[in-house]
Amino acid sequence: MSIDPNDFTVIKEGEAEILMHAKNEVFYNKAQVNNRDLSIAVLREFIKRRKQEHEAMLGKRNRGPKLVAKDRVEDVSVETSTCCIEDSEKMNGGIEKEEKASSEKECGELEGSVNGSEEKKRKDLKPARVLEALSASGLRALRYAREVEDLGEVVALDNDKNSVEACRRNIKFNGSVASSKVKSELVDARVYMLTHPKEFDMVDLDPYGSPSVFLDTAVQSVTDGGMLMCTATDMAVLCGANGEVCYSKYGSYPLKGKYCHEMALRILLNCIESHANRYKRYIVPVLSVQMDFYVRVFVRVYTSASAMKNTPLKLSYVYQCIGCDSFHLQPLGRTVSKNNSVRYMPGFGPVIPQECGDCGKKFNMGGPIWSAPIHDQEWVTSILADVTSMKDRYPAYGRISAVLTTVSEELTDVPLFLSLHNLCSTLKCTSPSAQNFRSAVINAGYRISGTHVNPLGLKSDAPMDVIWDIMRCWVKSHPVKAQPPEMYGSVILAKEPVLQANFARAIASLSKAQAKKIARFLPNPERHWGPKLRAGRTVTSKHVSLLGPDAINGHLNHEEGEERNGKRQKIDDPISET
Repeated sequence: MSIDPNDFTVIKEGEAEILMHAKNEVFYNKAQVNNRDLSIAVLREFIKRRKQEHEAMLGKRNRGPKLVAKDRVEDVSVETSTCCIEDSEKMNGGIEKEEKASSEKECGELEGSVNGSEEKKRKDLKPARVLEALSASGLRALRYAREVEDLGEVVALDNDKNSVEACRRNIKFNGSVASSKVKSELVDARVYMLTHPKEFDMVDLDPYGSPSVFLDTAVQSVTDGGMLMCTATDMAVLCGANGEVCYSKYGSYPLKGKYCHEMALRILLNCIESHANRYKRYIVPVLSVQMDFYVRVFVRVYTSASAMKNTPLKLSYVYQCIGCDSFHLQPLGRTVSKNNSVRYMPGFGPVIPQECGDCGKKFNMGGPIWSAPIHDQEWVTSILADVTSMKDRYPAYGRISAVLTTVSEELTDVPLFLSLHNLCSTLKCTSPSAQNFRSAVINAGYRISGTHVNPLGLKSDAPMDVIWDIMRCWVKSHPVKAQPPEMYGSVILAKEPVLQANFARAIASLSKAQAKKIARFLPNPERHWGPKLRAGRTVTSKHVSLLGPDAINGHLNHEEGEERNGKRQKIDDPISET
């Protein structure tokens, strides 16, 4: 196929290069470089741990069955020898020789089977196979193949003909390494995952919108202990703008709170877990992040009918006050231990009365959401160290290292978070510094940390009555103007604090990153950073918020010039006049 270089632009990201057509035929989003870099970092960590787990499994198997096999050989030899002795007393020497020969044959066959099984177990681990369900230009698959060591086949799927043609063109453009590893297929990803005979070690879902329609087949096509990477960009749905749509797609009802982006993460994890449970599988999240305009989760998928029973213990409903925005969690299930047996029971409820104990208003109920940890701190620490050691290989090193640094300092066992500015807005008071508020919580005997989702968010295991007592003590030393008695803040401040807050500076009031002045929240690298137009759409003036006024004006001027030239050509062309 002939390629006109004037029709294409070469885009280089990491070690991969792609040819992008001048027209918007295949979707490419520059802002997703953060997503791709983070995925490569997690994939490297997964391959490293996959090797370690395989070696540990071989060592365990070689220690156990080998001893058992030797015992079996000794038992067989003892049994056969005793039988031969007893028979020799009754029979002649010829029969005795036959019995001994048969016993030696049985022992030899058993020893041979043991050695053969050990040789099979000692086979080398096959390279990891990766499936990218929605490849578009194939940039992500090409970066996986060229930048991740010890990676086997990478299958890039798409049901758009232009995308598959572009992907195959980019595979050839990237040389022999990419051509030997990456394979592009024109097929519906759901059909391919459901009908493909082999499972994949890693499945990557990065759709333009919701991934909900791919989850049922994705959780089936991952190997036991494999990795599922999933992106959701329909943040308006997940954050509560369309609650009924979110329930139809994800099976959870969202709430509009300051923590809505973390709730979006937990709704997506709950949805993946529900799909996995239908096939006696469950998930273990290793990293879950909200960046830019999307959420991205990395989970490992395991098969176990008994471990799957713990799923209700990981889910909760959320009650959010419509007045003061206080929130409370209602666990979906509980366990009861009796005589070395565990029974799974429904969770106790309700955990709160119908009216808020702080401001007296009603509650909205949302969920269920994933209330178990959404990160594995060992993974996060190892990934961050790996990224730091190879910073030159990550185009978006600054952003992903900042996100991983913030994630590494989060409280993993505390779902959702508070907003200090939102608390002060309810009380109509000046805001204490984050360090003063953190010190008060720590001095009260509770834990507190930041969150990667919001620079002003604070995670704490302190109950809401303790939080409001701290704010009441703050208002006493920083009075507010008189407010109508029916206002939420007035009702809260009318109560005397039970806890006397201590705002003396605590040692742990600053995180390690803050103490070392490490950047945790970076600005966007350029203006109008965000999602771009879907492939095939024409650029108009309504897209100014996505592409910027300069790009829009330039594009429109270019189109107008082409139209004028076309009209002028028709008028001046003598052939058309005849």
